[in-house]
Amino acid sequence: MTNEVTTEILATHVMELAKSGKRLDGRALDEYRPVKITPGYVTSADGSALVELGDTKVLCGVKLEPGTPYADTPNAGTLTTNAEVVPLSSPDYEPGPPSPAAVELSRVVDRAIRAAETIDLKELVVTPGEKCWTCFVDIHILDDCGNLIDAALLAAAAALKNAVLPAKRFEVGEDSPLKVHHIPIETTFVRLGDAIVVDPTSEEEGTTQGRLTIATDETGNVVAMQKGKVGAFSPQDVVSLVDRALAHGNRLRTLLPGGNHP
Repeated sequence: MTNEVTTEILATHVMELAKSGKRLDGRALDEYRPVKITPGYVTSADGSALVELGDTKVLCGVKLEPGTPYADTPNAGTLTTNAEVVPLSSPDYEPGPPSPAAVELSRVVDRAIRAAETIDLKELVVTPGEKCWTCFVDIHILDDCGNLIDAALLAAAAALKNAVLPAKRFEVGEDSPLKVHHIPIETTFVRLGDAIVVDPTSEEEGTTQGRLTIATDETGNVVAMQKGKVGAFSPQDVVSLVDRALAHGNRLRTLLPGGNHP
């Protein structure tokens, strides 16, 4: 049996299950896989966290180094978010330059962090126009079993909460925790026929007829959205999904170190 036929059979089965309110792994349509967050996973980083979302595993490391502010923002530090989807994480990935999936992942996570004002970049200035802290958020996909976006932002938020400004190492003062002001959570939904499910597995992502990611913060604000894949959501769908995203965000936030609060 060819891979194409096997994939088509699996897709048909996924759609039939969703139509009857079921999923391959037995979850409800609006249920996340088990989540485990391990902060401080990489001791050599200034902040880090490993997130396990079902069988999906994402590691995030934060590095803080002295740098120079951008000319157009002399009173702000800088933030760089990068995602690496390595071949060992899935048979679908190959060595080479960043894939479209990795580029999208880094951009979506970066947008949520910035839009939620997770960290105040103005607080990273040492000398306006001359010296600041540069915050690198590096995301590494260890095992892709679906829903990388939600797992990546969870890992980034946990790593930022775990981060310490290494002032002593660079002889600019004493070490201090990186101040985290808001905690964004991204919740991803995919359409499977008439059903819309949360936290899709890789099998469901391969069958989806549209993807919508909604980022919310602890104040109840929607800070970002990302539409992906081919397919559409009605205005009524979006309103309903926002409510679902807020509820999921509140629950997932309690799993982070320190709970709901920055």
